[in-house]
Amino acid sequence: MKYYAVAEIEITDQSWVPSYIKNVTKLVEQRGGRYLARTGRIEKLEGERNVPPIFLIIEWPSEDVAKAFYESDEYRPFRQSRTQGARNEFLLVAGEDMTNTAHIAD
Repeated sequence: MKYYAVAEIEITDQSWVPSYIKNVTKLVEQRGGRYLARTGRIEKLEGERNVPPIFLIIEWPSEDVAKAFYESDEYRPFRQSRTQGARNEFLLVAGEDMTNTAHIAD
């Protein structure tokens, strides 16, 4: 089953961003991840929460692959720079329909 890393990011210190984008994009793709969205173009249709400045979705082939990337030695210094230079909400979401009524693409 596919898994999705979903993140809301508010950058508080820009210094880490160029290195993060350059290096982490390659690491994600080398580990089987695929960026579906990395954008600030967000339109709020409803709800109470504030719109994040940046929204990210990465598709992973499995939960194990996603967690292995997140915990990897290669990603660790970049994760630390992101958490120090931004406010983040980072989630891992199963690619499933818990009601079993919708077809979820494989």
